Amino acid sequence: MTLEEKNICEGIDALIKQEQSFAIYRAPGENKSHFLTQTSGSIRLIYDIEELNELQGFVIAPFRVNQDCPIVLIQPDRLEVEEWRNADTSDKTPERSATFRKNQHQRLEDYTDRFNLFSEALRKKEFDKLVLSRSFTLDKKDEFSPAKAFYRASKRYIYSYVYLCYTPQTGVWLGSTPEIILSGEQGEWNTTALAGTQSLHQGELPINWDEKNKEEQTLVAAYIRQQLLSMDIHSEEKGPYAVRAGELSHLKTDFHFHLSGTKKLGSMLKLLHPTPAVCGLPKEKAYQFILENEGYNRSYYSGFIGLLNPTGQTDLYVNLRCMNIDNDTLTLYAGGGLLASSNLEDEWNETENKLQTMLAITDN
Repeated sequence: MTLEEKNICEGIDALIKQEQSFAIYRAPGENKSHFLTQTSGSIRLIYDIEELNELQGFVIAPFRVNQDCPIVLIQPDRLEVEEWRNADTSDKTPERSATFRKNQHQRLEDYTDRFNLFSEALRKKEFDKLVLSRSFTLDKKDEFSPAKAFYRASKRYIYSYVYLCYTPQTGVWLGSTPEIILSGEQGEWNTTALAGTQSLHQGELPINWDEKNKEEQTLVAAYIRQQLLSMDIHSEEKGPYAVRAGELSHLKTDFHFHLSGTKKLGSMLKLLHPTPAVCGLPKEKAYQFILENEGYNRSYYSGFIGLLNPTGQTDLYVNLRCMNIDNDTLTLYAGGGLLASSNLEDEWNETENKLQTMLAITDN
């Protein structure tokens, strides 16, 4: 880390202690980070996604919007862009692996109970798909720096959207997500269907995908296609094709479409969120089933995050591969899509691999 980055990190970490709302992010493939903060006035709290229509700012939205987890909009009065001068992408095996494996048996037992409950509903054909997620909490080291973790993630996960943000309402969140929910500017827009997961094969994208992963991708893509058509939006599709996200790969379909106006981006987000990639199908029924049976509060995990700008560039991502940074703990989140054919061991291992995305940057 350069001296300049070190000074920036100290400044960002100080903002958290000062309870100053901010966000810093790096888009996929970029060699620069974008920093924004709101130094005056109160950040905006929103309780209906549709209220985002015509608004502008950095959005942090939860999986379930309620009084305890509102949508938060940072309306920045300070913007900065930092070009990176070094290309140091070196990394080390995280010391946390031993901690991560601690109490694994108990965690697997808990997951197994939930998996069996979800699988029974799928086998009864109550759902086409359900997403089962979980969290993992570990002690935060005294020397842990959220800003340094952001830089490590940015240099390690070059194909993902990496962010760090803080508001008094949300606390500190850090993530590295590959999934766009809505992106574009002027008339040209896109969204994605991201479903199906495999580990990389000797560092390369896999060529062959099993039927379970292909079916999962087909279901998510069909849903997005249907939602766009309900707004009379006819899109051009590309995919499915394999993409890299950290040490994992996913199947992805791109949807490109034209918008004649951008006054109702909030309405479009309400139609898309939560996507079947983080919820299930039928969506509303799956959403309620998850709230009643998953056994914990997802909070801002599997919500969406990023810059909303109806008059310029909007880049909003599903909040995957993320963690909540508290005073003494780090809480990591991961999930996976279940079909009636899903296998317990495969799904457990998938969530273990996804948790490693954030675990790998916790030692800095």
